Amino acid sequence: MNRIRVAMLQTDIVWADPERNREKALGLIGQAGTADLYVLPEMFSTGFCTSPDGIAEESPSETLEWMKAIAREKDCAMAGSIAMHVGGAFRNRFCFVFPDGNAYFYDKRHLFSYGDEHREFTAGDRRVIVEYRGGRILLQICYDLRFPVWARNREDYDMAVYVANWPVTRVEAWNTLLRARAIENQCYVCGVNRAGRDPYNSYSGQSALIGPNGNTVASCGDGVDVAVAADVDLDLLNRFRGTFPVLKDADDFELKTIG
Repeated sequence: MNRIRVAMLQTDIVWADPERNREKALGLIGQAGTADLYVLPEMFSTGFCTSPDGIAEESPSETLEWMKAIAREKDCAMAGSIAMHVGGAFRNRFCFVFPDGNAYFYDKRHLFSYGDEHREFTAGDRRVIVEYRGGRILLQICYDLRFPVWARNREDYDMAVYVANWPVTRVEAWNTLLRARAIENQCYVCGVNRAGRDPYNSYSGQSALIGPNGNTVASCGDGVDVAVAADVDLDLLNRFRGTFPVLKDADDFELKTIG
């Protein structure tokens, strides 16, 4: 069987305290058990800091090095975004760390202007898809979920991973859009959201793994620190796509970066 076991680590992030947040994440990893991929929320080491000066991690990031150490120790991949100061710019950077310690990076394309993220952070300009244990994984961050063209499956990925700080006031949009992205792209969607509170918002979590037909494979519940693991079944995905080949009828298009 061709499967990737994914652990969703839904946590109440301690504001601007990377060491404490790494400790909490380690506890959730233990709770999840053995997995191929552990996924943490957006800016999981600091909270969603739109005024990052003095809060964002400098490069080389201690949290990134921690992710590499865990990946090597557990022969797994680690994923989550970190607020980082890199090359003179602040980046909301999705880090996907392989078991050998190598890492791929995706910088958030759609900065959350409603919350002033665009004032201090620099947006990314490229999609990133990683190949891992037989699957192709699209890396996405929070607000990206509202922009389906950016995530459009051109038969180039099998699962999209969204890491988020998505507040309770808009959680119905979170639940609806995760399901929509899975259905329209005939893929698995893993959405890992934080729980708890920060200085600005409350978060209910409701992290979930959604299957390609829109069904919920696994979910983390409402407002709790919890780890939930489930399988992404790539054989099932390929059979589903072969039986109901929607992607073959998709419109052709080209993405261009403006500015």
